[in-house]
Amino acid sequence: MPEGNKKIKMKDTVITAKRKKTELLFLLASFILAFILNIYAISTYETLWSEVFTTFHITLLLTLVIYFLIWIIRLIVLGVMTLTRKFSKG
Repeated sequence: MPEGNKKIKMKDTVITAKRKKTELLFLLASFILAFILNIYAISTYETLWSEVFTTFHITLLLTLVIYFLIWIIRLIVLGVMTLTRKFSKG
């Protein structure tokens, strides 16, 4: 076969139940933090408590922002841990 027509076989990736549970817990923690921040803002600015429901879409968006910030921090920590293990063995 010519070089440009090679077929690439992809490996199957498996996401374990433990990993799914861990990620769901981080997402739940992010939602709880976003909800608490929403309640804090409502009480601080003394607005109507109905805003808990009317700003729910913003709470969900904030949940995703917090989740991805935590994800980036976890990725950096994993990289640092991997590098320290690599250099401590060497």
